[in-house]
Amino acid sequence: MPTPSLITKLEVFRVPPRWLFVRVETQDNLVGWGEGTLEGHTEAIEGAYADLRERFVGADADNIQDIWQTAYRARFYRGGPVLMSALSGLDIALWDIKGKKLGVPVWQLLGGKVRERIKVYGWIGGDSPSDVVENALERRQQGFTAVKMNGTDAVSWLDSPSELLDAVQRVKDVRATGLDVAVDFHGRLHKSMAKQLAKLLEPHQPLFIEEPLLPTQPEEIADLARAISTPIALGERLFTRSDFRPYLEKRALDVAQPDVAHCGGISELHRIAALTEMYDVALAPHCPLGPIAFAACLQVAVTSPNFAIQEMSWKIHYNKHPDEAAGLEADLHTYMSNPSVFDIVDGHVAVLQGPGLGIEINEGLVRETSAKYIAEQKPWRNPVWRGEDGSVREW
Repeated sequence: MPTPSLITKLEVFRVPPRWLFVRVETQDNLVGWGEGTLEGHTEAIEGAYADLRERFVGADADNIQDIWQTAYRARFYRGGPVLMSALSGLDIALWDIKGKKLGVPVWQLLGGKVRERIKVYGWIGGDSPSDVVENALERRQQGFTAVKMNGTDAVSWLDSPSELLDAVQRVKDVRATGLDVAVDFHGRLHKSMAKQLAKLLEPHQPLFIEEPLLPTQPEEIADLARAISTPIALGERLFTRSDFRPYLEKRALDVAQPDVAHCGGISELHRIAALTEMYDVALAPHCPLGPIAFAACLQVAVTSPNFAIQEMSWKIHYNKHPDEAAGLEADLHTYMSNPSVFDIVDGHVAVLQGPGLGIEINEGLVRETSAKYIAEQKPWRNPVWRGEDGSVREW
């Protein structure tokens, strides 16, 4: 019988720019890292980890699926962004431990690879889209062949059509650089405006349009899918296989974007990949987050036949701290001891070969930075947008 790896410690670290890392240690001195980031809700996740710590310190880390099922099913209320994000970080850390214990990458434990490299895309432009051509050219120099950009700033329920024309021009300009471009509507547009913008963009062949409507609107998104040829992507605000079900059954979805730090970790991301493959839907995991979440996505991407492209947060605008004088900015590579494993060549990163997640986290830096961050800065919060009449608009 193999020796159990009992969990002895579960720690969480709040680190800039807006991430929450999870460290799990076992009695045989194995350490796994996870990421349970839920942007703008850090304290809620930290509270959820107090519960998980009480439940699973002393459990056998080898029993990943039993721990997952217990965390998800063994309480009356389940699902949702907070509980699933906390479970995600724990699950990722347990897979990291399992791979390290057996001396193999996680993707080997998921059935082995079906591809030799993984296509990635980078962000251009921020929430007020400008200078996108310059940013696109920078991304080309960095090795990307595809990018994503926000389509619009804040838009009201029914706004001037002129609000949409600038978005169309920016897409045309970026396409002229030779890059493929996805357009993120960010759920900012309501139906009357979203269907106009989707039609206007269609001749320019975006890679996909993301969250054209809020994820509360599966019927309306299905209607839009029938009206345009552009692929529709969404999923960052869906948290389980069950949440994806209505979109799949209504044929509302072309590209699934579950977020490994929100949807239940590697375990559930792998299951969502298999489910969406059955509906001929591509997999493009959402990940504007840290290196642990990115590495976890890559493990699933290697094994999933329907994987298409992976979001990569290197130099994304979210990684810039609003107070540069605070000295607490961080980027994708900051907390890694082996950042070269994320090098981009011809729009792709290599399959990770190291055991577990295949990345090495600088634990000393994480501990030092987390202590400084907690002492000196409040957790990240997204802005609240209001229209010219003072009413709240979607961010």
